[in-house]
Amino acid sequence: MTDFSEEDRRILEHLRDSVSRGESYFRAKNIAESIGLSAKQVGARLPRLAEEADEVDIEKWGRARSTTWRVTTS
Repeated sequence: MTDFSEEDRRILEHLRDSVSRGESYFRAKNIAESIGLSAKQVGARLPRLAEEADEVDIEKWGRARSTTWRVTTS
């Protein structure tokens, strides 16, 4: 099992809660504003969480001005 940092756990909790409310698409900036981190901190963690997180599936979805992430429950 992977040991996640406090920041990683906050990101995953936010994603899990948001997906349970029906949201599917996220940008690092919006996640960061909700949990009190910088967009850079969130954006740097999402690719690793996409590989290691079991409770949600995180997929790089699109790139316009910033990367959009598609998140679903596992």
